[in-house]
Amino acid sequence: MEYIFSDKVSTLKASAIREILKFTSDPEVISFSAGNPAPEAFPAEKIAEISSDLLKNDPVLALQYSVTEGYTPLRDELKKNLSLKKCFNPDIDDLVITSGAQQANELACKVLLNEGDTIICESPSFIGSLNAFRSYNVNLVGIELEDDGINLEKLEQAVKSNKNVKILYLIPNFQNPTGLTMSWEKRKAVYEMAKKYNFIILEDNPYGDLRFEGEEIPSIKTLDTDGRVIYSGTFSKILSPGFRTGYVSAPKEIIQKIVVCKQVSDVHSNIWAQVICHRFITQVDMEKHFEKLRAVYRKKCSLMISKIEECFSDKISFTRPQGGLFIWCTLPENADMPSFCKKAVSEYKIAVVPGNAFTINESDPTSSFRLNFSTPTDEQLIKGTEILGKMTREMFK
Repeated sequence: MEYIFSDKVSTLKASAIREILKFTSDPEVISFSAGNPAPEAFPAEKIAEISSDLLKNDPVLALQYSVTEGYTPLRDELKKNLSLKKCFNPDIDDLVITSGAQQANELACKVLLNEGDTIICESPSFIGSLNAFRSYNVNLVGIELEDDGINLEKLEQAVKSNKNVKILYLIPNFQNPTGLTMSWEKRKAVYEMAKKYNFIILEDNPYGDLRFEGEEIPSIKTLDTDGRVIYSGTFSKILSPGFRTGYVSAPKEIIQKIVVCKQVSDVHSNIWAQVICHRFITQVDMEKHFEKLRAVYRKKCSLMISKIEECFSDKISFTRPQGGLFIWCTLPENADMPSFCKKAVSEYKIAVVPGNAFTINESDPTSSFRLNFSTPTDEQLIKGTEILGKMTREMFK
């Protein structure tokens, strides 16, 4: 039988990252291609303790259906914490628990965009969100990044030249895939531009708590005086991605529509995981927990950068993230990046992610690739970077 798929999915393709991850089943391959938290960062013992107590003393809470908006104690705690950071205004905003920040971003798009409307993104950007946006047949426009964030001049040109610009999607902190952080000056300028041209900012902040260098920069949401910033967060990078527990804070009218859409999508997010998250953040000294995570990633990032400096060809440039999980490397101009990535995994057994996986159109030219330093062991970081460095020196003498 010939299947005719809907317009919304007919042009979607499998994630390039997932395709590369197939190679990582080979035990000889060292993978710098994942985006997973470090295994040593999981607080497994405390999670086991909380889960055991929950299933022993209140199993129905963990096993029964729940409300779409999310576990009320967790929602209240998140509202309180975000209020302290000036990222939640109880007079304007509400909050709903989602199945990871991925669902938060997808639902924001679903409730605000019609087919043909424009959403502007950083380019490169997170492939999961890009595919979610593509599934709604919107006009997806990419704006290049500078060292301190999105190019403001090109952003304004795009806003003026495209019809029905509804959303600007940003990852301001330790951006995936580049590791770059948007400056405070640009955050303020972007918000002023949103007011001037009347669009909404979707601020995705999965890595904000993982700053291990430099000074913290306030969220764009702290600037929101007229209800035009949607803020998404997640427990995936600070507790467990397997929990699939995220959240979205937005003006109440938007949250009401998100709740309706979530009801028809998955009824509610995993209630067992929500209860675990709530008990964890209320029973554990979270600042100590964050500092442990930051120490892990500070060490791993420093180790990879030191080996890049020692082993890579000096014709390759790279970012120096102050947090998060990723380093963005750029080959010499006119280098064949896809061939480089294929050669790395097939001949040298090192898996990296080609930069075109993160572009608005995968056919757009790019000479960059993404490295992940959180998932490999320290030994793999050293060995893999040395092997990749040897390859770069041989190719770019």
